[in-house]
Amino acid sequence: MRLVFAGTPVFAQTALAALQAAGHDIALVLTQPDRPAGRGMQLQASAVKQYALQHGIAVCQPSSLRLDGKYPVEAAAAQATIALTQAEAMVVVAYGLILPMWALQSVPLGCLNIHASLLPRWRGAAPIQRAIEAGDNESGVCIMQMEEGLDTGPVLWRQALPLSADETSASLHDKLATLGAQGIVQTLKQLPALSAVTQPQEGVNYAAKIEKQEALLDWSLPATVLSRRIRAFDPFPGAHTLWQGQALKAWSALALPQSTHHAPGTVVQASEQGLDVACGEGVLRLLQLQKPGGKRLAFAELLRSQTDWQGTVLGH
Repeated sequence: MRLVFAGTPVFAQTALAALQAAGHDIALVLTQPDRPAGRGMQLQASAVKQYALQHGIAVCQPSSLRLDGKYPVEAAAAQATIALTQAEAMVVVAYGLILPMWALQSVPLGCLNIHASLLPRWRGAAPIQRAIEAGDNESGVCIMQMEEGLDTGPVLWRQALPLSADETSASLHDKLATLGAQGIVQTLKQLPALSAVTQPQEGVNYAAKIEKQEALLDWSLPATVLSRRIRAFDPFPGAHTLWQGQALKAWSALALPQSTHHAPGTVVQASEQGLDVACGEGVLRLLQLQKPGGKRLAFAELLRSQTDWQGTVLGH
């Protein structure tokens, strides 16, 4: 099939590579403009753009697709470029720009979106992180026929995936990227005969974008909640706390059911097993930490060079 592909991060690149490997003709790639990144804040191409250039695929990077928006000239140029491709369908994966009606109607078979949740649960920007943070037992992928609403379109393909007890956003991202790539290839094989299933009205909720301030650990919360947040915010933005005025990132933790009379944030024990911190409910054992400028280390390693943890208080 002749396709337009719209996507930006590594999650999308996985699907693009699978589509090309399956023999589809990628006539055009839409991806976000290059952004400053890294310590030098140099302009960096998205993962999708890098793949496209390596494989000789045409790239278009409009700042917006809205003809009545801030960048109408760029949007009009993108509209003309898409029309010239004479593509049959558009595949959209974590593109990052809103598709107006003209874009949704620009190809005969419409726009298909790979969404990393079991819709209608976790519509929106951060379905992977929110599923882990909420303690969901499963996640999955839906291939959806796009509408103007936010992730409201009917579902063409759906596959669930159980979440392990130690699932992080990093591990779930990779699993769902692979699953989504397989799903879009299977879905395109069956178009246009595949029938779409309207999403139910019950169970709708939204996965709001992750804000950096959310990653500051609030020790007044239950240990189970903090443990899930640490996994949800790995790798970004990285859950963190303060210890003696120094920032500490927490990458792995275990919620202990034991009760404690200590104030939230108090270190009740520091041992080779981990750093046990009192919470609003229960105790959180921090297993892997990272100091500024350092790397992720098991707490047992930190304890060998820093022994004065016991009785100190984490947080502000």
